[in-house]
Amino acid sequence: MPSSSADLARWRAEIRSLPSWLRRSIGTASELSTVQQVVKQRQIHTICEEGRCPNRGECYSQKTASFLLMGPICTRSCGFCQVDKGHAPMPLDPLEAQKVAEAVAILGLNYVVLTAVARDDLDDGGASVFALTIAAIRAIDPRTQVEVLTPDFWSGRDAHQQQQERIATVVAAKPACYNHNVETVARLQDRVRRGAKYRRSLDVLAHVKALDPTIPTKSGLMLGHGETEAEIIATLQDLRAIDCDRLTLGQYMRPSLEHLPVVKYWTPTEFDRLGAIATELGFSHVRSAPLVRSSYHAGE
Repeated sequence: MPSSSADLARWRAEIRSLPSWLRRSIGTASELSTVQQVVKQRQIHTICEEGRCPNRGECYSQKTASFLLMGPICTRSCGFCQVDKGHAPMPLDPLEAQKVAEAVAILGLNYVVLTAVARDDLDDGGASVFALTIAAIRAIDPRTQVEVLTPDFWSGRDAHQQQQERIATVVAAKPACYNHNVETVARLQDRVRRGAKYRRSLDVLAHVKALDPTIPTKSGLMLGHGETEAEIIATLQDLRAIDCDRLTLGQYMRPSLEHLPVVKYWTPTEFDRLGAIATELGFSHVRSAPLVRSSYHAGE
């Protein structure tokens, strides 16, 4: 929240200045409250709520939700992300996988996205939690499709080797899709993604394909940090060079005054053009629009 009346006034002015195409209802109260109640009762988390996703009502109504594993506190401090940061994340809940699986069953979800905060404090970066949760969901209903959106798993004394082992743990669980976001173009990585690297993220997706070429890979960018169209296209080419199959492009929207400011609001027409370019480059599934987020229409 803004810390002073002046900050509050600045924040309200920024919200009022949002382009018309970024204003939308978040959904009906019943669609939101049903999911919120189930999640709260089980003391689990969704990135839909923690990240205040503008599409959460629409996704809930389409029987899709994105669960946030391993607590709501991230060990990294990316300049764009609304998730809380801290060096002392929550201890793991040994029952979390079963709780998420039960929530999926109660809500009747057909397609589930599992994501997580970066847990650089854990020996395996949390890779086993992804695998356990996939198994728990499928134990209740093997037909449920589970997509993962993982961090880069880069931590430890032998970070490269450990990263590959952690990715292998998740790949062995056979997710329906493996998503890892590059988030922005190479030039802006240090400013936007503190603790992450562009090439390192490409290597995550490349390693997934090397381990199991049958698993679709996916990545996404949040536009508005000051990137150029040429840089975006170069990033899409880099992703296609490692056989990344699916792509999301959306508009970065500043969560608070403490986060990075928006440099540019890309128009719907510009998103359409970039989406067409992505399709021409060979991505099999492309979602490109201002309000698109990583899990938007993931079940399609």
